[in-house]
Amino acid sequence: MLSRPQVVCFDVDSTVCTDEGIDELAAFLKVGDAVAALTASAMGGSVPFEQALTQRLAIMKPSRSAVSAFLEAHPPRLSPGIKELVQCLVKRGVAVYLVSGGFTQMIHPVADLLQLPRSHVFANTLLFDSNSGMYDSFDTTAYTSRSGGKARAIAHIRSLLQRSPVVMIGDGATDAEARCEGGADAFIGYGGVVRREKVVAAADWFVDDLSLLTQALEA
Repeated sequence: MLSRPQVVCFDVDSTVCTDEGIDELAAFLKVGDAVAALTASAMGGSVPFEQALTQRLAIMKPSRSAVSAFLEAHPPRLSPGIKELVQCLVKRGVAVYLVSGGFTQMIHPVADLLQLPRSHVFANTLLFDSNSGMYDSFDTTAYTSRSGGKARAIAHIRSLLQRSPVVMIGDGATDAEARCEGGADAFIGYGGVVRREKVVAAADWFVDDLSLLTQALEA
């Protein structure tokens, strides 16, 4: 499965990191319970992603200063084995990307920790009022702002690099969707943080430990 990948795209929340960034930010803003329920619906595939994202942000209304304060208080928590896996992939000449329904403001620090270029991040971007810094909206042109967006992001990456096969690794329904014609050639489900049976059923390979993927690369 991972013997000869040319491009590997990772989901971030509950895959590269041990938590759901949107839920953590919502808890910081004191609206955690309401937002977590919507996140569960989106990741389980029962609610269109764009609908859940719009609803969550309407509840949260995160300001620029609140996001900065959150990031200072809650730096990224990487999943066990992810640094080693990314390093192994990069050493083998594999192009590694982070493809997330989260926010670039929170994903860029993760890319920095993994020593990946920020240009290798495809995620949503929060937009703030230029004067007050209050939440305004989010960039609806981003690939991952809507259902099926991860597949479109991967199709864009494929067209840029002209390389294959492409593997998607993640924990949610939006990650499984990325395995389609023109998108990822294979989907590896990850259950080290949360196990979703729909994802298990959709995966070409399902693991609970990222070190198994590093071992497969090194075999």
